[in-house]
Amino acid sequence: MVLRLKERYENEVVGALKEILSLDNVMQVPRVEKVVLNIGLGEALENAKALDAAVEDLTKITGQKPVVTISRKNIANFKLREGRAIGTKVTLRGERMWSFLDRLMNIALPRMRDFRGVDPNSFDGRGNYTLGFHEQLIFPEIDYDKIDKIRGFEVTIVTSAENDEGGRELLRMLGMPFATEG
Repeated sequence: MVLRLKERYENEVVGALKEILSLDNVMQVPRVEKVVLNIGLGEALENAKALDAAVEDLTKITGQKPVVTISRKNIANFKLREGRAIGTKVTLRGERMWSFLDRLMNIALPRMRDFRGVDPNSFDGRGNYTLGFHEQLIFPEIDYDKIDKIRGFEVTIVTSAENDEGGRELLRMLGMPFATEG
């Protein structure tokens, strides 16, 4: 498996980021630590097969088996009981993370309808970036004819950056297609 994005990070991005952010040590340069994909399934309370379909979709997209998330408390307004399955998530690290980021930036995002770039302001204040998607069909691994329902999901890219500027610059240099304002 060719890890183009990881090689680009190590060979080009680290040195450039060290200069741009005026850092003293190479170990201070922000890096991508993990990528978390999450599908929240409120419908799983009535339809148990929805959870199985979401797990299957995430497995196809990431190549890794997801973990089913369980509710931690009762919420009467949502008819939710503690201990019920309400979603699924996957945490990617290492080679799978770099492979997924490469596919996300170069294949999946350009396949979105009316794509003009991702929001450059979706950082959390600590250098982590979260993207929300309305449908899982932007990934070529998902076969349109075999899905039961279009589901939204979110992707969180966790970086070691101390602030949003460092995280934004890291992702920009890796090739994240941020929308230009104006």
